[in-house]
Amino acid sequence: MGEAKIFLMFLTMVFLKGAVSEVHTVGDELGWNTGANFGSWSREYNFSVGDTLVFKYLKGQHNVYEVIEATYRSCNGSTGVLATYESGNDQIELNKAKKYWFICNFAGHCLGGMRFFIDVKEANSTNIRPTTPQSEPIPPPPPPPANSCAAIYVFDGWSFWVSLVAFGVLLQL
Repeated sequence: MGEAKIFLMFLTMVFLKGAVSEVHTVGDELGWNTGANFGSWSREYNFSVGDTLVFKYLKGQHNVYEVIEATYRSCNGSTGVLATYESGNDQIELNKAKKYWFICNFAGHCLGGMRFFIDVKEANSTNIRPTTPQSEPIPPPPPPPANSCAAIYVFDGWSFWVSLVAFGVLLQL
């Protein structure tokens, strides 16, 4: 019975690894403010369905408008607005594979650079952008030793904690 629980825990971890959504703080440590380069920021990440964007800013000094492309290009938030956010800590779940356009609608902010767009893809584990161009292919890792029966799993972010809770639940079964 103990081996079955360990096997179920391993399968849970493998499936959770592929289903991990990410939370992206817009502008990273700079937040949603004037002076940040949001075009550059948005190109640093791959965005997938299920990810969340967090806009952090001083309430009353900025806002977030999700807009259509024409509104994004004109920076005129009088039309083409899909949603507005003004809390200072807005969390927007990316629930569809599509292009999203965001602007700050305070006077001059959008034209000053407080805007960006992203192309959200379907969630899968192959949306990995290489960090540096490779001049030659990377050779595959060597095979494990013939007498090895241990599996190595690399945890990232919160998946370790979810896996730990899942393991605890399985132990109670």
